[in-house]
Amino acid sequence: MFLSPNNIKWHCTLVKKEDRCALNRHSSTVIWLTGLPSSGKSTVANQLEHMLFRYGLRSYILDGDNIRHGLNKNLSFTAEDRKENMRRVGEVAKLFIDAGLITIVAFVSPFRTDRQMVRDMFPKDEFLEVFVKCSLAVCELRDPKGLYKKARKGEIAHFTGVNDPYEAPEQPELEIETDKLSLDDCVRKIFRLLVDKKIVTHSDELGNQKSPGSPVQVPDPLLSFG
Repeated sequence: MFLSPNNIKWHCTLVKKEDRCALNRHSSTVIWLTGLPSSGKSTVANQLEHMLFRYGLRSYILDGDNIRHGLNKNLSFTAEDRKENMRRVGEVAKLFIDAGLITIVAFVSPFRTDRQMVRDMFPKDEFLEVFVKCSLAVCELRDPKGLYKKARKGEIAHFTGVNDPYEAPEQPELEIETDKLSLDDCVRKIFRLLVDKKIVTHSDELGNQKSPGSPVQVPDPLLSFG
């Protein structure tokens, strides 16, 4: 006889999300980067994490390709498996939010219903959808992995933008146009969103932190990569 799901209970911990956020001196949230392949999601995610790290803000990237090397290596790119791909990473992101981290998710995530499914896993202010907008023509020109070429030759099935659709977000929290803006400008816009949502705070210079509950202060202007 198998153990019934009804007999599985959530085990509450003494240390809560609020305690972890207080220790980190910033709130936790999901920044969900969605867009066509080669639109720049992973590049933006890495630059954003680098900036957050420099400012002492704790974050982690869940990258679509990396996740498929392990947790989701048994999933294909059919609509059904894409949905399961999203569900699993959404559950992982929930754990990271509970850990008090700014969680950056870089996933093509082409279907609105799947993105809404993941959004519904989180409280309203803990999920920030960022549309990494880039024209298909520019994405194909970039094509760092040569996947568009293979898809055009019929060597790859279910490739978003070629033989599978991409449904652009209708009301994202932010839209960044990577074929028009510099990488630094894209990251600045995302960081400004974190400030506006009071996930992090900023000041003219790095403040001295006197207690675990004090918010991390980051300088303004927001980004400067010497």
